[in-house]
Amino acid sequence: MRYCQQRRNVLKAIGCSVSMPLLAGAVPRIAFAGNREILLGNASVQVLSDGHLSLPASRLFDTEERKAEGTRLFEKAGMSTDDFSPPLNITLLKSEDKLVLFDVGSGSQFVESAGLLPTALESMEVDPADITDVVFTHAHPDHCWGLLDDFDELLCPEATYHMHGGEFDHWMSEDTLNNSDEASLGMVAGARNRLPLIEDRLNRFNWGDELLPGVEAVDSRGHTPGHTSFAIHNNNESIMVLGDALIHPVLSFQRPDWPWLTDQNIDDAVATRKRLLDRLFAEKMQIIGFHLPESGVGHVEQHEGEYHFVGV
Repeated sequence: MRYCQQRRNVLKAIGCSVSMPLLAGAVPRIAFAGNREILLGNASVQVLSDGHLSLPASRLFDTEERKAEGTRLFEKAGMSTDDFSPPLNITLLKSEDKLVLFDVGSGSQFVESAGLLPTALESMEVDPADITDVVFTHAHPDHCWGLLDDFDELLCPEATYHMHGGEFDHWMSEDTLNNSDEASLGMVAGARNRLPLIEDRLNRFNWGDELLPGVEAVDSRGHTPGHTSFAIHNNNESIMVLGDALIHPVLSFQRPDWPWLTDQNIDDAVATRKRLLDRLFAEKMQIIGFHLPESGVGHVEQHEGEYHFVGV
């Protein structure tokens, strides 16, 4: 626990000062919300909380017609029609010789309600220096800004990093920087500031690769150009780490053809949602959604021609 003890001592000495968030409308940082564990063959899959986000539910709809229909679906599901506060669920895979994080969360410079992964790891007595691999679904802030700790050093200093080659190239491209609107510039700059720090230890994988034993890289492009989900297979059991391929517990499942506000390519994202839902239902595969409730753990069911998320 060398890293955790050092972090505790230093933060205590400086009064646990925290960087101010970069986004307006931040809400107070919440306490660590615990974790979930799923046994997968002889491996363990745990879900850690990095906190949550918050936005008005009205931002989820691009037309008044869809807002009315979405409100009806929310009320039927017993969900708030005023706000959407998705959790940030980070997956940790423990096997005999690997300790693998899927995404690294938000860090301390995104929003105050997020960035709790170091606390979650410490509560489990997991030293970030013992993480062998970090696997990225994509490079949005709530998935990759946690690369750095409060001292601007790598949170997982000994890890090998894995990202789809096209995803890395997208964020580092001058075209992406030059063609981004003002609202996206901070997100692009944040990725460009962090990703070069891991380039010399980065495994650039392709969809379909087995990038680690039993870890299948699944094409889920659309949310970002190289967005990837990961099917973890062990002893004839499987679970899929979705990332942001399926974000909302109602809309992503029951209305997968509706656009999502942060999808960079809507047509690809819609095709991904439909393809994943068909596979997950057909294979009866467990899922972990980065922003889904119940720590993101559940499965897909079908009722009257519509898919549904069922948390467990």
